Amino acid sequence: MANANGIKVAGAIGNDPAARFDPNFTQHVIDAMGPKTSPRVRQVLASLTRHMHDFARENEITVDEWMAAVQMVNWAGKMSTDKRNEGQLVCDIFGLESLVDEITFKVAAEAKDAPTATAILGPFFRHDAPVREKGSSIVDKCPSDGQVTLMHGQVLDFTTRKPVANASIDVWEASTNGLYEQQDDDQPDCNLRGKFYTDANGEYAYYCLVPTPYPIPYDGPAGKLLQLIDRHPYRPAHIHVIAQHDNYQPLTTQIFDKNSKYLDDDSVFAVKDSLVVDFTPLQGDDKAKLELKYDILLVPRDVAPTEAAKSA
Repeated sequence: MANANGIKVAGAIGNDPAARFDPNFTQHVIDAMGPKTSPRVRQVLASLTRHMHDFARENEITVDEWMAAVQMVNWAGKMSTDKRNEGQLVCDIFGLESLVDEITFKVAAEAKDAPTATAILGPFFRHDAPVREKGSSIVDKCPSDGQVTLMHGQVLDFTTRKPVANASIDVWEASTNGLYEQQDDDQPDCNLRGKFYTDANGEYAYYCLVPTPYPIPYDGPAGKLLQLIDRHPYRPAHIHVIAQHDNYQPLTTQIFDKNSKYLDDDSVFAVKDSLVVDFTPLQGDDKAKLELKYDILLVPRDVAPTEAAKSA
C-alpha cells in the first residue's frame, strides 16, 4: 500500500492478520532476553528492537541496503581513534546527539534563569589536552588571518552564585582553515586546545581565536551521508568548553559567534540561543583586540534538574 505521499509502505504489523510479514517475529526477539536483564536495559532494547524492525518493514529494507548500512557502521568504527570519533559524527548529522542532549537537560533549560546550556561534545575532543596557566594562550601557532581574543569570566554555583574555585575548563577550537590540530599536520600538537583551572575567585582567562565556520570532514561515512541527502557540511563558528568540578555536575557546551554564518542551519543541529555570544572590542591589551566575558553556571551534584528549575 502507499502512504499520503504516494510512497509504498508495508502492510500492518503486530497482531494484524493482514500483516505481510511474520507478526510474531519482533516479540519473539524481545522475549529472548533472559531473566537477569535489568529493567532499564529491557525497556531500552525492547523499544529499540521494535523501532528497528518497524523501520525495516515500513521501508522494506533489502539485504543490499542493510549491508550498505553495516559497512558504513564498520567504516565509522575503523576511522575512529582517540583523536576523532567518526561514529559520534554520524550520529551528529542526524541530530541524535543534540536530541539526547535536549532530553537530558530539558527541565533545566525550561527554567527562567537556567544554568549554562549544554551542547554536544563533538568528535574532536581529546583527553590529553595540556594544562595551561590562567591568562595564557591556547594559540601555539597563529594563522595569518586569525583574530586573537581574550575569553574570561567566572565559574559560579548556579544556586548560590558563589564562585567555584579549582574548577577545570577544557577548551578547544578549529583553526581558521577549518581544521582541528589532529586533522592538520601544519599545526603543532594540541594547538588551540588546553585545560585551565579557576582561581580562588572562580575566575578563568585565556587567549584563543575568534572561531571560524568550517565543514565537518567529508572523508568518512558522515560526509558520505551528507552527500546522499543533499545537505551542506558547515558548522557555525564555535568554541568547545567542558567545565568540571568534583562537587558539580559536569557541563559540556559550545559557544557560538553571533556574527557567524550557519547559526540557523548548523549541520549537526547544536546551536542554542543562549549560547550565541558577541566578541567585543578590547582596549589596552597588546595580545588581543577583542574579548568575550562569559560566566559559567554549574549545578551542584546534589541538586536534581527539577530542583534547579524550581530555584530559578
